[in-house]
Amino acid sequence: MKRFMKLVALAAVGSVALAGCSGGDSSASGGDGPIKLSFWHGYTEADGKVLDGIVADFNASQDRITIETTTKTWAVIGDTLLPALSANDGPDIVAMPAENLPVYASKGAFQDLDSFYGDAKIQGASINEHAVAMGQVDGKHYGLPTGFVPLSVIYNKTLFADAGIAEFPTTWDEWLEVSKQLTVDTNGDGTPEQFGLVLPDHATVGNGVWASLFYGNGGTITQDGQAVVNSDQNKETLKLWADAVINDKISPTGVDGVGADKLFSSGKAAMEIGGPWMSYVAQENNIDYAIAAVPAGPETAAASAIGISAAITAHAGDDQKAAALEFFEYFYSKDVATQWSLGSGWPPLRTDITAADVSENPVVHALTEIADTARPLLPGVINTGDVFTAVDEATQKALAGGDPSALLDEAAGKIQATLDK
Repeated sequence: MKRFMKLVALAAVGSVALAGCSGGDSSASGGDGPIKLSFWHGYTEADGKVLDGIVADFNASQDRITIETTTKTWAVIGDTLLPALSANDGPDIVAMPAENLPVYASKGAFQDLDSFYGDAKIQGASINEHAVAMGQVDGKHYGLPTGFVPLSVIYNKTLFADAGIAEFPTTWDEWLEVSKQLTVDTNGDGTPEQFGLVLPDHATVGNGVWASLFYGNGGTITQDGQAVVNSDQNKETLKLWADAVINDKISPTGVDGVGADKLFSSGKAAMEIGGPWMSYVAQENNIDYAIAAVPAGPETAAASAIGISAAITAHAGDDQKAAALEFFEYFYSKDVATQWSLGSGWPPLRTDITAADVSENPVVHALTEIADTARPLLPGVINTGDVFTAVDEATQKALAGGDPSALLDEAAGKIQATLDK
C-alpha cells in the first residue's frame, strides 16, 4: 500500500451542515429489492482487489443486501467526502486512515457505532483492542478497524551479511552499534556512501517514527488531553538519536518518509522504519530483505501503529446501518478475516488468529509475530495535523543541531494550544 497517512486539509470545505443527511433511507432501493450500500475505500493496491472480492462474496452469500465498492486514493476521499455528504450523495460506508477519523466525527459526518460493539458476533471476533481505540472519540465508537499494523524495521540482508552481522539487534544499544557499523564513508569526505539507518526527521511514515522511539523510552506525545511531548524521557530520546545522526552520521538529515523509502530501495541505507508495503518496494528493487520489530528502548518494545478504520456516514439510513453491521459481522468472521490478512498484507485484526495461521505469507507472518508491540497514535485527538507539525518542527531542527530540550518545550506549547481548541 502506498503512503497515505497525511492529514487531509479540511479548511476549504468550511462548516458543512450534515444534519439533513442522516436518518433517511437514501441508499435503499425501492420496493422489495435488496438494500444497497455504497462503500468508498482507498486500498489501491492488491489489498483493494482482495477487499472487493470479499464484498462480492458477501453479496453472493445472500440476496437482501448489495454493497458496491468505489476505490479512490486516500487523499481523494479526504477531499471529496464532506462535499459529497453535504450534497446527500456520499457513501454509506467509508474507510480512511484512522488518525483522520476524529476530524470527520467531530463534524457530524459519522454515526455512533457503540451498538455495533454490543453485537454478539462483533464481540466474539476478539478484535485487537488497540485497533478499536483508534476509532474512538470522546468515549464513543465511530470506526471499525480494517487495518492495524505496527511500524517495523525492514533491513537489507545482503548489507548485513557483508558487514558480518548475523543477527538483527533487539535493543537500542545494539541498534545504534549496528547502525554505526553499517555506515560506510569510503572516501573519508564526511558524507557516507551508505547509511546504517535512514531516520527521517519530518513527515515520517504514518507520522509514527518518532512516536515509536518516544514509546520505547517510556514517553508519548499526548495523554489525557495534555501535551507531554516535552517529558524528560522524550528529551533524552531525541538527544540520543540526534547525537547519533549528527556525530556518527548513521543517517542523512532533512529526509522525509518518501526520501527514506528511496534511500532504502536504492541500497544506500541498510535499515528503514516502514510499513508492510516496503516489502513490495524491496522486491521490485531486488533487495534481499527481512522484517523485524523496532528494537526495544530502555523501557519497552513498542511501535506506533498505522490504522485504517471504516465508518458509517450520516448519509446512511437505519436500513443501511443495519445492513452494514451484517457485512462487518461477515468481514470479521474468522475465515474471512484470515483471507483478508493473507491477501492484504496486514496482520490479523482478530487476536485469535495466530502467526501460524498466516504463515503462508512471510510478511504477514513476521508482522503478526510483532503485532503486540503496536500502539495507537493519538487516539481520539481531533486536530492531529497540528500535533504532527509541531513534532516535525522539533525533530527536524534537533537533527540539524538544535537543542532537543528547548525544541520539545516549544512543541509542547503548540500541541497544548491545539488540544485546547
